[in-house]
Amino acid sequence: METVLLFILGVLIVLVGLALSIGLHEIGHLVPAKLFGVKVTQYMIGFGKTLFSFRRGETQYGVKALPLGGYISMIGMFPPAKGDDQGRNATTGFMQTMAQDARVASMETVAVGEEQRSFYRLPVWKRVIIMFGGPFMNLLIGVALFGVLLVGFGTPQASTTVGSVSQCVLPTTSARQTCESGDPEGPAAAAGIKPGDTIVSIDGKAITSWNQSTEIIRASAGRALSVVIERDGTRSTVTVTPKTNTVAKTDSAGAVVKDANGETVTQQVGFVGIGTVQKLVPQPVTTVLPAVGAQVGAVAGVIVHLPERLVDVWNAAFGPGERDPNGPMSVVGVGRVAGEVAALDGVPVIDKAYSMIGLLASLNIALFVFNLIPLLPLDGGHIAGALWEGIRRSFAKLFKRRDPGPVDMAKLMPLTMAVVVIFGGMSLLLVYADIVKPVGIG
Repeated sequence: METVLLFILGVLIVLVGLALSIGLHEIGHLVPAKLFGVKVTQYMIGFGKTLFSFRRGETQYGVKALPLGGYISMIGMFPPAKGDDQGRNATTGFMQTMAQDARVASMETVAVGEEQRSFYRLPVWKRVIIMFGGPFMNLLIGVALFGVLLVGFGTPQASTTVGSVSQCVLPTTSARQTCESGDPEGPAAAAGIKPGDTIVSIDGKAITSWNQSTEIIRASAGRALSVVIERDGTRSTVTVTPKTNTVAKTDSAGAVVKDANGETVTQQVGFVGIGTVQKLVPQPVTTVLPAVGAQVGAVAGVIVHLPERLVDVWNAAFGPGERDPNGPMSVVGVGRVAGEVAALDGVPVIDKAYSMIGLLASLNIALFVFNLIPLLPLDGGHIAGALWEGIRRSFAKLFKRRDPGPVDMAKLMPLTMAVVVIFGGMSLLLVYADIVKPVGIG
């Protein structure tokens, strides 16, 4: 029962965090819109039926039933067709009708005397600021959360404390993961080393990092080592003789080395059978922005390769394949991961908090990058349209031509509907995959 409650708590934490992120995203649009004089009629969190709302001035604020998005309504999003200030109905085909319907709906939001408060009448730079304000707010949230992770908590690093001890030695070709009678005892277990022991020195050399102890052990196959350990505040000396183990050779970047025939190059190293305890080591503030940049690049990479990633998701959902843990997930998948993290047994609360904050930080960076895709109805589509308008007008001014006027973004409504359908299909696929073939927290 307690595990179920913790799982639900983890899901709720992510849902609340997502709702707050969406709310702040829309505030990123709302504040500059009001500062620039655009009339904002609605500020809503979620979609569907309105649960509650209130009016403050000319704006209605509210929360809807499905907290999976949000929006603000600004008057005059689309300009009327050239020579048509009233936004009359078109009768020249489906595509034209769809565009004209968007213009008419936009013009109907503009009351008499409020024409100058329309969004499309703003200078290009002001429209860019308004539309970029939402993603930028998610970026700020991501930076703040990564700051909490790296500076407040730290990054997981190997300590000199033993976290695990292998009770036996299994050959690299063994399919077993558990020890059986007759298996040779692990060197560390035979020497009496236990989880929780701290390695103080090896053969008289003070140990300050796990990598240092690993290098000594790997270079000492078959040679007895005098190891000083500390247990419960008391130091003692044990003798450990590393066994010879054949492993793949790696380069400085950690990649497996291949020979001229493409075969893996192996080497013999010492092995005692111990693992480390990961500890959080606080990092300087200067590490935050590079970490955010790396996350932005990772999300952008997923989006660039989204078609093939979705093929992989399809194959995993409807076939025997496994999900890529670094691939796309829906809100259902993120919530499930959060619930599993919260319900883990034997994991300190601080580690669970670290994982939750990491999820929300990554989620906000994903919202930042995704919303900048230059397609309507995303913010990036509006930004691209405004920038294109600025380029056209700049060239017209440079070559002393007539001002071409605002870009008719309503013409993109058929493409916008196609984008909505495609994104909707992708979302359904990810939700289905996250239910039948979820990404594990391992």
